[in-house]
Amino acid sequence: MIALLFLLFGLFIMFFGALGLLRFPDVYTRLHATAKCDTGGAISILLALALAADFSLTGKLKFLVIALMIAMINPMVSHAIARAAYKSGIKPKAVVDMYAWDNP
Repeated sequence: MIALLFLLFGLFIMFFGALGLLRFPDVYTRLHATAKCDTGGAISILLALALAADFSLTGKLKFLVIALMIAMINPMVSHAIARAAYKSGIKPKAVVDMYAWDNP
């Protein structure tokens, strides 16, 4: 039952990440929406799989290690993508441009 709740929560979060990807106006806001939702949704789905799978303890630990790696790597990759987009000349449509303060 708890695994089903984690799975539904992960699907719910992933749905809003996809919605943000489709609806937000520029690269940076889309990246923000998908990075946050992918991290939370993937971790929730992996926890559901770890709880529901009929694996040994080492198999379940692999799901948890993958979830930990996603939690650590996804924000760094998102930051690198945003920085590369800014360096390649794509300006944000946001009112506040904090990268411009650091890179005049």
